[in-house]
Amino acid sequence: MNRWERNGMLLAQIAQLRERGSWCGETHVQKASYFLQGLARVPLGFDFILYRHGPFSFELRDELTELRAVRYLELESRPQPYGPSFTVTPDGRRLMESHQSVIEEFQESVSFVVDRLADKNVAELEQLATALFLTLRDGQSDARSRAEALHSAKPHISEEDAEQAVMTIDRWRHESHALRT
Repeated sequence: MNRWERNGMLLAQIAQLRERGSWCGETHVQKASYFLQGLARVPLGFDFILYRHGPFSFELRDELTELRAVRYLELESRPQPYGPSFTVTPDGRRLMESHQSVIEEFQESVSFVVDRLADKNVAELEQLATALFLTLRDGQSDARSRAEALHSAKPHISEEDAEQAVMTIDRWRHESHALRT
């Protein structure tokens, strides 16, 4: 996937998150992009690290800034709780149209991710994305070990919430296999 196709995919994901009622701030876009790449295996090509609030890509942050600079995205001020939201501009919609074939190729994957994340708050996104990060990093270690690693990495996430996040990730990974077959 080239850079412009990837940008079209990002814009399509943002548009769908907004349509489904997501706040669509940077945290939401970061986590949804991580899931799109790590769970649904869409080849976006971003490097993610485990950061303050879960997986984060500095490259993606730069890409979002550039999409704003060329006016494919804009930030919409909204009242609390999360801060501004991304919205796709008319120019961004034209970019999406010009890469419609790639967007259609991965539409099922985007819908899969958006359906699961659009209604999540920032704390839930952090728990789930960190659980996925640790699962992908640590391979097939048992759920209990991954939940303990999640709680250890993020002590503010309770052991119970960590276990629930890992179980959810395991279920979503199982469900996502149909996307790749």
